[in-house]
Amino acid sequence: MNQIALFLAIIFIAQCNAFAPMNMPSTRATYSRSTVSFRMAESTESSEAPAEAPVEEEEVELDAATKLAMEKQKRADELRAQEVFMKRSTGIHKCSNCDWEYDEKKGDSYMIGGMIKPDTPFSELPSNWRCPTCRASKDNFVEVTEEIPGFEVNQGYGLGGNSMTSGQKSGLVFGGLGLFFLLFLAGYGLS
Repeated sequence: MNQIALFLAIIFIAQCNAFAPMNMPSTRATYSRSTVSFRMAESTESSEAPAEAPVEEEEVELDAATKLAMEKQKRADELRAQEVFMKRSTGIHKCSNCDWEYDEKKGDSYMIGGMIKPDTPFSELPSNWRCPTCRASKDNFVEVTEEIPGFEVNQGYGLGGNSMTSGQKSGLVFGGLGLFFLLFLAGYGLS
């Protein structure tokens, strides 16, 4: 008897929207109400799960401000999906065991026993080449890359500012401000 009363109470609470605000605008255009099915533990039926009823979708009427906000959010999500961070190779490959860096500009001829000449790309190293410090194989090296933020389609436009890394851009901005400050102080020196 207690199980039946509990079952009816759960169904009543699931169907009742007594505690939901009535006049609050919703941020979702649709919502679904799922049905909950209970099975008694003493049943001797087969262990197959009963087929679930299809989920009904109810349309909720939205006001103009909510629709506008949802359209803006959708557009912002589309723009975030288009923003791709390009990766540019630095020509440096780092050993994951000892953090030794192979620089393609230097090679490893400066190391004791190094045979690789400068300006040798990492892909052209022999397959039996090993890290000069820890003797790790070539497979243990990871390429060091720089991220260039912004939209990938815009990288070719402008005066080269779109293909700069964030560190280069901030150096250019603060360097320009420093130069302006020096010129400003030099103006006082003229008088």
